[in-house]
Amino acid sequence: MACVPEKPEEETRLPPGQYVPRGRPVVHYGRVPAFRPETWRFQVFGATASGRVHEFSWEEFSALPRTTVVADFHCVTKFSLMANEWSGVATSALLDRVPPAPGVRHVMVWAEYGYSANLRMSDFDRPTTLFATHLDENPLSPERGHPVRIVVPHLYAWKSVKWVRAVEYLTEDRRGFWEERGYHNVADPWKEQRYSYQEDPGDGPP
Repeated sequence: MACVPEKPEEETRLPPGQYVPRGRPVVHYGRVPAFRPETWRFQVFGATASGRVHEFSWEEFSALPRTTVVADFHCVTKFSLMANEWSGVATSALLDRVPPAPGVRHVMVWAEYGYSANLRMSDFDRPTTLFATHLDENPLSPERGHPVRIVVPHLYAWKSVKWVRAVEYLTEDRRGFWEERGYHNVADPWKEQRYSYQEDPGDGPP
């Protein structure tokens, strides 16, 4: 009886339709913003428990508890970057510092130039989700989101917003930039949730 070789571990970690490219492609929408640490601010607003807008300077944000996550990264354009080491601020640290009001089930992550992506709170408040400042122990390059991007490795990478500037707590779901332009509201790569026409009832707002 012939032995069938096992698939390489990397291949078994690939969601359907994905491939591992040579190098590390960079994909983003719009121009790369300049970072000015003295004026940079990060806001948490919307349905906060206090009812107030909370603001962090770069120094204050950088002082929040940090975490490191090793995870694969799946772009909707079908390439996957494997075993990336991201480090930065845990989303749980932000939730502890600025708790949401009861009834918050979603967040909107806002970036430079008004770019946004919506997330279910269950995806945002997950041990592998973080506000990354470093990749493989090096600060993020400008085109990869310096100074900070959110990384949501279990979803397609358009949810991993670069150049993040704010988080909005939502009691009702609302579509972000690409979701309003026909992309799937949830974005699970293992289910190939690429486009809004694939959505089932309950996957997104009416």
